[in-house]
Amino acid sequence: MKCPGQDTQYWNGDAIFDTKCPECGHPMEFFKDDATRRCANCKKKIVNPKMDFGCASYCKFAEQCLGTLPEEFVAKRDDLLKDRVAVEMKRYLGTDFKSIGHAAKVANFAEKIGKKEKANLAVVLCAAYLSDIGVKNAREKYDSEELEYIEKESPKVAGELMEKLGAKESLINEVIETIKHRNRPAQDDGINRKVLHDAGMLAHMAACKEKDSVDDKKFHAKLDRLFLTAAGNELARQVLIKIK
Repeated sequence: MKCPGQDTQYWNGDAIFDTKCPECGHPMEFFKDDATRRCANCKKKIVNPKMDFGCASYCKFAEQCLGTLPEEFVAKRDDLLKDRVAVEMKRYLGTDFKSIGHAAKVANFAEKIGKKEKANLAVVLCAAYLSDIGVKNAREKYDSEELEYIEKESPKVAGELMEKLGAKESLINEVIETIKHRNRPAQDDGINRKVLHDAGMLAHMAACKEKDSVDDKKFHAKLDRLFLTAAGNELARQVLIKIK
């Protein structure tokens, strides 16, 4: 069955409308299901200003349903997915509010650091929400919450959850690799892995009670050694020294 939103039998008088090119002001006519049209005057490809992409923001069949999606929309699809990943993470962990809260803190720090470091926020935030998602499997399989078991299980669970949400294979793979290397990123690793590392480190240190007993001078020096990005180091000083 064709998607009702794109089936012409459900259309009314608003299915065809006139607008102006945002680039040059030339009159343009759009059909409801036109993702884009090229302006006859300036030749720019213009996104349909009234098109409701709705489920196409996450549906893996969006391109078959709507044809070739506009570049502007494709660029936003991955970004929109992060919100659904957050919801799915909470649903998967159920009443494990401690793990959910930790994931939310990591994502919050990752977003702040990632924006300043110009990282790919879709990758970073999906990875942040799912970086410790394997904790449930670790308990069930190994009766343990040791980091080695969480690290072992998280990439697999993360991949399954993102596949369930219809994420692109390329995005799934990048998120999984970011999670795998977040605790030991190499010097030449990409910024996404370093941002996730710093966000996870900051979330862990913010929750650590032992920081209060560390000498201030040593504490400052420790921050310089631990954080891999300038934005991570800066945020750590703001958050940890304030708490300390």
